[in-house]
Amino acid sequence: MIPNPCIEVQTSPEARPSVPSWFAEVVIIARHLTTHDLLDAFAQQIRLVRGRFGTYEPIDFLALLVGYAISGERTLYDFFERIIPFEAAFMALFGRRCLPHRSSLSRFLADVDRPCLEAFRTLFEQQSFPEGWTSETIGGVFDRQGRRYIVFDVDATRQAARQRALPCDPALPAARRRLDAVCAPGYTGRKRGEVVRTRTTALQMHTRQWIGTYADKGNGDYRDELASALQSITTALFALCSPTRSGPGLSRWTLW
Repeated sequence: MIPNPCIEVQTSPEARPSVPSWFAEVVIIARHLTTHDLLDAFAQQIRLVRGRFGTYEPIDFLALLVGYAISGERTLYDFFERIIPFEAAFMALFGRRCLPHRSSLSRFLADVDRPCLEAFRTLFEQQSFPEGWTSETIGGVFDRQGRRYIVFDVDATRQAARQRALPCDPALPAARRRLDAVCAPGYTGRKRGEVVRTRTTALQMHTRQWIGTYADKGNGDYRDELASALQSITTALFALCSPTRSGPGLSRWTLW
């Protein structure tokens, strides 16, 4: 200890990591999910069948993904380095005990199938769309006759992934690329042999609220992605125009 009239500086050989600045935001989000029974609903309604699941449940990996999204850390490695000293407190916020390893998270995401994803999407839409907005506060575009239009933007984007050349030698094992699971050959507008991934997003233009996002490798399946976007928009409009909500209903909407 170094005495000073105004400051006292204490040092210790023990490592005491500082609490991440984003941890308080995780506490708020976890409390909101618990208050609205979303964590229990996710734990009871979302199922994923996979071999050797171990001691983890989908709710454990959801907690990791929520924390990673809130943290703003550049990579998962950086996120785990920051959260490991506080893993017990972090998982306790979501009513869980053990923090999965990042390799376990990688294997879990690789095994997520379409039924599990759609069940989570349906649960998310049912619980999140009715919150926050009413027919009076959601805004809109009005024509000269006073009719209001709710505008949604359904947009597709394409991202190319550049790949390194692989060595060609009979003595080497067969080459395997990690991007093969998420990308496929598609139109890139270039002459290079790159692979692409397509993502379709649905956005409510007045509140800037994301309604949904849908991705697929290659050029994607635009019919299925558009159908999924329309389903999400319909769910959002029914939640907004529910008879239990105050205000007049909405009779028109436009897709751009």
